[in-house]
This record gives sequence, structure tokens and C-alpha cells, in this order.
Amino acid sequence: MSVYINSTGHFLPGPAISNDEMEPLLGLVHGKPSRLKRRILQSNGIHTRHYAIDASHNTLFSNAEMAARAAEHCLTDSFIGKRQIKMLSAATSQGDVVLPGFGSMLQAELGLTDIELHSSHGICSSSMMALKAAFTNLKAGEQSNALVVASELTSRLFKAGRYEAAGTELDFNAEFLRWMLSDGAGALLLETQPRGRCFRIDWIRSFSHADAYPVCMSVGYPTDNNHNKSWQDYPTYAEAEAAGALLIRQDVRLLENIVKLGVDGYLRLISEGRVQPDKVDHVLCHYSSHYFRGKIFDMLQRAGVGIAEHKWYSNLYSRGNTGCASIFIMLDEFRRTQHYQTGDTLICMVPESGRFNNAYMQLTVVEA
Repeated sequence: MSVYINSTGHFLPGPAISNDEMEPLLGLVHGKPSRLKRRILQSNGIHTRHYAIDASHNTLFSNAEMAARAAEHCLTDSFIGKRQIKMLSAATSQGDVVLPGFGSMLQAELGLTDIELHSSHGICSSSMMALKAAFTNLKAGEQSNALVVASELTSRLFKAGRYEAAGTELDFNAEFLRWMLSDGAGALLLETQPRGRCFRIDWIRSFSHADAYPVCMSVGYPTDNNHNKSWQDYPTYAEAEAAGALLIRQDVRLLENIVKLGVDGYLRLISEGRVQPDKVDHVLCHYSSHYFRGKIFDMLQRAGVGIAEHKWYSNLYSRGNTGCASIFIMLDEFRRTQHYQTGDTLICMVPESGRFNNAYMQLTVVEA
């Protein structure tokens, strides 16, 4: 049984925030301008992004609210309504609450009834995990449709007060993601019958390397990076916060592995016969920073499987890095703004640095 992406949608909160507007909105840590911001922004190439908080650090949209708005945008453009949804598969790095699952909160926000539910937790690739859960469900004939939604609200972690509460000098690994990540949500509607011009999902594969690599991106470990102690092991939450265990961190020394592992996975798919590089018409790759773009091109070229640069599409520079929501937002904007035709092949790639999980998908444009 074939599965099709028949509709897409996204939601980005508030106005676009420029590089100069970021720090006034997020706040000066200890009253001092960042010495790293300009360097990190020059590297990632992002010009504008969106935040679900305002300059007073009020939350304007919850994570579940953003996800619901993306879902509604998706369904507005579809052939079915909310009452006909059979499955909801949701993904996020962090919900608005620790428990219950993000899918449950989103179901309530949307008012969906009598559905099958799935929540996927992870970092960037969790959206692809949620998508595969829905894809395989439909493929098996369990349901006839599924709404897949990914949403991220990271800006609440970047308020100046979060860093000040840690009580230590702000280090590079803790500050790095403050200038990288932003908020947004994306949604896809899957059905077992095509409608109009749509995308057939040919396959979804992922390769995890958590057995071979240490943690690269995390929330929950103290500033001294003691991985034997999590935020829940402290006597009080206040002590965990003071130890920096509630800060989001990126081990930038390990980050370089993301390109190698992402390309290795792509080469593996070629060797398996799943990908034919000369037949790829469009590439949607969630590279988290412009810094990695040239490295990816160079490594593919040296491996003899390069794909022409004009075939690559990204909205990173205007929408920012919205974590697991990025690939869905990207696919929605590609569908609405780019030129493609029946028979075209799309490759979607999502490398994740959490503990290095890389996800891939092939789509074919079809006409009902």
C-alpha cells in the first residue's frame, strides 16, 4: 500500500527577528553583551528567525498551541477535516510539561477524538521518527490517514535569567545554541490515496550511532559535564539549576562528526540501491548551520556522488533552525513556492547531533 503526503502546513510565531534584535529580546546575561554572538551568527548564516516569547519573556504561544496552528494550516489545505483524522503522531524536543506526552497535549489542543496516538521524543530527527511511525501504520493498513506534527519552543531556555541562575561564567558550549535555535512548527497529512499533485513516500530510513559516540547535545547534565549525574539527582531543582544542569548545551568538539556520519548514511543508502544520485531532482537537507553546507558538498563530491548545488533547497537563512520542525517547515515552503513536476524525486535528510542519529526519506512527486 502506498502512502502520500497530500497536504502540509507550518506556523512561525511573531514577527521575524533580525540578528541585531536577538540579544535585546533574549536579554543580556549579567548585563553584558555576548562576545560570541557575532562569531556564531557569521558561521550559521541565519538572518532572521521567530520566537514564541516577547522582550518581557512572556510566552506568547505554548508549544502545543504552535503545533495546533501548524496542524490547522495543514488541514485547511486538505480534502478532509479534523473529525476524519485517524492517527496523530507528534514530535518535539521538549513539551510544555514533562508529563504527559506531547501528543496527548496536542490532541487536546486540537480537539481530536477517537484517534490513535503517538509521541516521539528526541531532537532534530524526532520528527522523522514520528513520520515513520505514521507511515508504517498506514503502510500496514491499520489506518487510512495520519496527521504528523513537529514543534519546537526553545526560546524559553535562552532567557538571560536561565544563564544567570547557573551561577557560573557562561561557557561556549552553553551559549552556542542560544544563537542557533528558534521556534516554529510544521505539519504533514498522510493518506493512503493521492489527491492532486502530492508526494509519495518511497521509504524512510535512519541510522543511530549512540553506541559509538558520546552525548553531543543535551539538557540535564551539570556544567562540569558529569554524565553520571542528571538534573534529577540533585536534592532540589534549585541546586540542579545552580549547577547548570538545566542549560541546553552543545559539545562543539564533537559536532564536526555530524557531516561525516550524515554522508556515510547517504553512501550506505546508495550501496543498498535505495538512492540513485543521478536521478535525484531536489534535496531538502536540515543542515543546522551554513558552516556545514560546504563541507557536505565537498564530501559528497569527493565520494563521487555529488548533487548539483541548484538542486538543494533550504529556508534556514530566513526561518532559522527550528530543530525537529525544520524539515516539515522546509517541505511545506518547498511545496508552496518551488517549481517541481510529476516524476521528480526528492531526498530529505535530517542529521541530529544529540547522540548522532541521521534520518533520510525519499519522495516522488505524483499526480492523482
